[in-house]
Amino acid sequence: MTATDLTDLGVVEAAQLIAARKLSPVELTEACLARIEALDGKVNAVLRLLPERAMEAARRAEAEVAANAIRGALHGVPYALKDIIDLEGVPTTGHSQIRADAPPADAHAPVAYRLERAGGICLAKLSTWEFAVGGPSFDLPWPPARNPWDLERTPGGSSSGSGAGLAARFFPAALGTDTGGSIRNPSAACGIVGLKPTYGRVPLKGVLPLSTSLDHVGPMTRNIADNAAIFEVIAGHDPDDPTSAAVAPQNIAAALGKGVKGMRIGVIRHFWERDGIADPDVAAAMEAALEVYRSLGAELNDIELEPLPEYAACLKSIMAGEAYALHRRTMAMNANAYGALARDRIDAGSTQTTAEYLEAMETRRRLEAAFRVSMQGMAAALTIVTLAPPPRFDDADGLARSFSLEGRPPFNIVRAPALAMPMGATATGLPLAIQVIGHHFDEATVYRVAAAYERETEWTKRRPPL
Repeated sequence: MTATDLTDLGVVEAAQLIAARKLSPVELTEACLARIEALDGKVNAVLRLLPERAMEAARRAEAEVAANAIRGALHGVPYALKDIIDLEGVPTTGHSQIRADAPPADAHAPVAYRLERAGGICLAKLSTWEFAVGGPSFDLPWPPARNPWDLERTPGGSSSGSGAGLAARFFPAALGTDTGGSIRNPSAACGIVGLKPTYGRVPLKGVLPLSTSLDHVGPMTRNIADNAAIFEVIAGHDPDDPTSAAVAPQNIAAALGKGVKGMRIGVIRHFWERDGIADPDVAAAMEAALEVYRSLGAELNDIELEPLPEYAACLKSIMAGEAYALHRRTMAMNANAYGALARDRIDAGSTQTTAEYLEAMETRRRLEAAFRVSMQGMAAALTIVTLAPPPRFDDADGLARSFSLEGRPPFNIVRAPALAMPMGATATGLPLAIQVIGHHFDEATVYRVAAAYERETEWTKRRPPL
């Protein structure tokens, strides 16, 4: 294989080739590192490259293959971590001046430990928005990540480096986090696949918090099967994590090929036709995607949730209160060390009262109960991820809109699983995305519905002209 062929490999395909001794973990890791070295000066996806660590792990993985000692489903496969997730021996910066000199983490976050235990090879820590909230900022020690489809556009946030690096073929898998859409936004903007699992399905321990009742960790990849493979590795109860749920695992792989014939699937149309007006390209792509599902035998039914602005206001209130509580001491001592966007967004919680926060939590309980009612009789639901394609860095209004009224926050509020995947492109080639929503702790059906659409289209096979 050429170096380009190697960096185009996905998780499942690479793992199978390595296990069959048809692919060297060393060659694959070298190819990914070389591509990062050659192109990341344009993309800025990587905050800290780990070449020595990665090559040592690749050589060990190769020796284990020779000894018939495959460690797990990711044996010899490279991945990368958003730099709010701890990796033992490596600092966790949060893309912030405040943590620029942070000491190395003394332990893996459980999600990182599970990836390493399964044989994964960590290549890098990745760009994010400052503390996963600050936006694409130019007043930080490191520049913001750029979108490989158009370097003048944002790759979405806050898992910006994860999305941009995957689209640029720097690695076949990454982890992101999602508090108000921060896995699904960069997945949509960069033309990749990202899952926000059910709250509690994946442990949060060892991850810098933003809003502990809204935060999620999830997989980001370039196709559905790869995403499912990473999810199965990182999901599961952690008794040391109070946010972690003790629920039985699902057989995700068995669900992928079942199709959607006869399934009743809800369509949350009012998100893009009434609550917010979608860009014409987004609206047209949604209609085309829905027609694919009808052709596959799914029964589509429009369903109603509460209006998007109600979810947006609820999320803003909860996140403001929890983020300020986490940062208030540092803000009081050294507010100017934050970038302007992060400082303003965190400081928004400084005037919130306890009564207002508790009222928002009560609204959340009502919205989650209403969601469960709306989903009755539906196997899953479909809606937009974003109302518009990714904005340019110099489009202040577009950047502000992408942080507020969108199709992502409702599913952080109600804690249900939500997956973003490619569904088309604008006339200029920018990615567009659809969102698949499931019942709580039913990621298997989400993947089933997404995989059926992927098989009928070529959207996950597109790559940027980088």
